[in-house]
Amino acid sequence: MSQIKAEIWVQALLRRAQVAGAMGAVLNRGDSDAGAVLLRVARLDGTAHLYAPARNFDGNRVWLQPLGGEPVNEADVDEYCRRRLESDPDLWVVEIEDRQGRHFLTEPVE
Repeated sequence: MSQIKAEIWVQALLRRAQVAGAMGAVLNRGDSDAGAVLLRVARLDGTAHLYAPARNFDGNRVWLQPLGGEPVNEADVDEYCRRRLESDPDLWVVEIEDRQGRHFLTEPVE
């Protein structure tokens, strides 16, 4: 199974957000070929959602919410991202600002 390069995947995600009227940005640029991606969705009220990639039993990418399914304080999301970046410098951190909390992911969120 071939996998799309991280940089191209990030660009497509940001484009989907932009087309829908949301703002997106790369907060940390990881490895352009195979870096993992953390997605933070800022709701513009001091809270955010965090999504991290994983693989299901079939080997397909799914997204998990390591801080829970409810919006959490943005400082908690920042701290989680900081800790992950310390252990994985190839990590991408992408932020989408959307009052509705839309993530624009096409893969399942579990």
